[in-house]
Amino acid sequence: MFDKNIVIPIGSDHAGFELKKTLLKNLSAEGYQFLDLGTFTDESVDYPDFIHPVAKLINEDKNPFGIIICGSGQGAAMTANKYPKVRAGLGWNIEQAKLIRRHNNANIIALPGRFTDGKIASEMVRVFLNTDFDGGRHLKRINKIPLSE
Repeated sequence: MFDKNIVIPIGSDHAGFELKKTLLKNLSAEGYQFLDLGTFTDESVDYPDFIHPVAKLINEDKNPFGIIICGSGQGAAMTANKYPKVRAGLGWNIEQAKLIRRHNNANIIALPGRFTDGKIASEMVRVFLNTDFDGGRHLKRINKIPLSE
């Protein structure tokens, strides 16, 4: 069970702003705590400006999990995955949110703001945060992700 005393950094661009507001409202009411790193309006912005701060906190081991949102979720995930300790997984449904934790040990969930309902997204985040990594054969695969020269 996820420790609700842990603060979860969250960041979005303008296309993810409404979904982020919904997540903050729904999940804060359940006791989850967030560090909102923006954006704070639906005015057009560049998603990397709000994804990098979340990924940096995860990469520096300051927070165990993060949430990032852009229109498709893809740009946010691509940006976050530039950090060596980040494993951002795209969450499109509840089963996928579970599998990116169980099989990939994802530490950031990327959500598609233009394609995800707030109720489903809230459940995806709950599942993501409360699912353990399976380890075993999956650990071997994860250890092969970083590039070695």
